[in-house]
Amino acid sequence: MRKTSLLILMVLVAAVVAVASGPPYGADVLGAHNGYGRGCVMCHAPHSGALGNGKSSTTDPQNGMYALWGQDLTPLFSKTFYFSGDGQNTYAVTLPASGSITSAHDANTVILMCLSCHDGVLTTVGMMQGQTVETLPIVGGNAPTLLAKAAPSGGSAYNNDHPVGGLANVSCGGGYNWDCAGGGNTNTPITMTGGNSAQFLINYPGSFWNNWSGVYGNYAAAFAAGNVCGSHSNASCVSNPLSSFNGTTVNAVSCTTCHDQHSMTRYTNSVNTFTTMFFIRGQYTPNTGGNSVAQFCRNCHGGESNEAHGLAHVPTI
Repeated sequence: MRKTSLLILMVLVAAVVAVASGPPYGADVLGAHNGYGRGCVMCHAPHSGALGNGKSSTTDPQNGMYALWGQDLTPLFSKTFYFSGDGQNTYAVTLPASGSITSAHDANTVILMCLSCHDGVLTTVGMMQGQTVETLPIVGGNAPTLLAKAAPSGGSAYNNDHPVGGLANVSCGGGYNWDCAGGGNTNTPITMTGGNSAQFLINYPGSFWNNWSGVYGNYAAAFAAGNVCGSHSNASCVSNPLSSFNGTTVNAVSCTTCHDQHSMTRYTNSVNTFTTMFFIRGQYTPNTGGNSVAQFCRNCHGGESNEAHGLAHVPTI
């Protein structure tokens, strides 16, 4: 009996230790951005901006004025970075100058704020460990989170990172794009009204385009009922342009087009709530034989979709 009790006690102790030493981000939807328990103040200082978070070297004249940002932005002001493209300088992004910020929601300011944590060369690392807390599914290992530190040899810091910025347009028509309407370097919203693009939203209910609102609830349900956007004067079935750069709204990609910095494990749109990881805005559950990762990329890259290749009813798994 005593041996049995001792064995049970050892199992319980092992279980407690396993829980205590488990994933440092815990179960909170903030995930890694919970900052080992620091929570929202990891990025947003309720008092005194970056100075309130111990960044005593900041010379930012707008310190903490926008989004109560608690990181030091001064190393990044006015910097121009070049993101991956056909040529080294295809996608250029010039970050706001010191004292020039007018909105926390301007996409260039969003990029500035994201890189104030995720640059890792010009910026102070802080509590970041430099790699994802999540293990890469299937292949194993961890992805880098300090992006400038992962710069390609012979290239600039972000030549190996997905384009963002006012030049990273999402367009309609052509070999790589959806048969949608609108988009491009304009403020005309994208409407997924083509046969392939509309079917995609049914096959991939976790799409970030599935945020249609109005009479028919969501676009996938409306399309299934035969009520596509434009019919019955249903103007509310139009999506919003992706980003606003320097006060001009265009259909271009910012960091927060693909990532929801406030939710690492769940994505919710007008259809449902979906499991995700890496703060991805969409159903993103990599698994052997699955296609959810490919589906997420197809949100914008319609030419590579199942639907564009004549496979109209491939579900997301």
